[in-house]
Amino acid sequence: MKLIGVGDNVVDYYKDQGKIYPGGNALNVAVFYNRLSNHQSSYMGIVGNDESAEHVVNTLQQEKMDISRVRRAVGENGMAVVTLDEQGDRIFVGSNKGGVQSRLKLMLNESDLTYIRQHDLLHTSIFSHLESDLPLLHKVVDISFDFSTRYDEEYLQQVCPYISYAFFSGSSLPEEECMNLIKRVHLLGTSVVCVTRGEEGALLSVENQLFKQPIIPTNVVDTLGAGDSFIAGFLSSYLPEKNIAKALHNGSLVASQTCQNYGAFGYGKEYNADCAMVLK
Repeated sequence: MKLIGVGDNVVDYYKDQGKIYPGGNALNVAVFYNRLSNHQSSYMGIVGNDESAEHVVNTLQQEKMDISRVRRAVGENGMAVVTLDEQGDRIFVGSNKGGVQSRLKLMLNESDLTYIRQHDLLHTSIFSHLESDLPLLHKVVDISFDFSTRYDEEYLQQVCPYISYAFFSGSSLPEEECMNLIKRVHLLGTSVVCVTRGEEGALLSVENQLFKQPIIPTNVVDTLGAGDSFIAGFLSSYLPEKNIAKALHNGSLVASQTCQNYGAFGYGKEYNADCAMVLK
């Protein structure tokens, strides 16, 4: 089962380390899925032409990803500034607002759609700005979508009718609110809905059948990328087998492993921030 990640990519700049790590939800999920699957995964998105962009592209090549549809633009790559608290929880303290990709829309042509059809699932996110393309894309391929912490009804109505898998970050939500969110998303047409809840694990509902998955106890170094790796771990197991309990366990296992290393999936590179743009 082949997956393509479409949309956002960044580098995460760890100020205390002076290093950048490749990241971004759509990119992270595609890379983790590629590691877990027997089929080559793909990534389609916009990168800049600076040092950060080169690091992203070189990393994807090392991971043996298909990046034949990556667009290169003149400008700075997306960058987020990251710090860690004493528990290893990542905190975003600044960014360049997505860099050049935030100023350019990923324009999908007929050739792109033909290419996307070669995959079984497309994963994207709220940070990829593909909402207007979803009515067309869902006729081409099943879609997985990460909403992060956006739960408002207007946005759900815009996205949910066109996706098969919905993922939310809900560590700040009481369980009752998570359940209400799951019901709302089901009513809008999405069959698989998952809310990750940090130390509380995850809630997942498949056509209104609820499952709970606890976390796997871990010596946490860095939580960055844990949610993305959970998504990839779940999807890479669930798509071929449709075993929900096994897929949830695999997602938690991959997330646990991710938390034991810096960066979403590694590849830290020394970076001279004095030569870069000011991040706000």
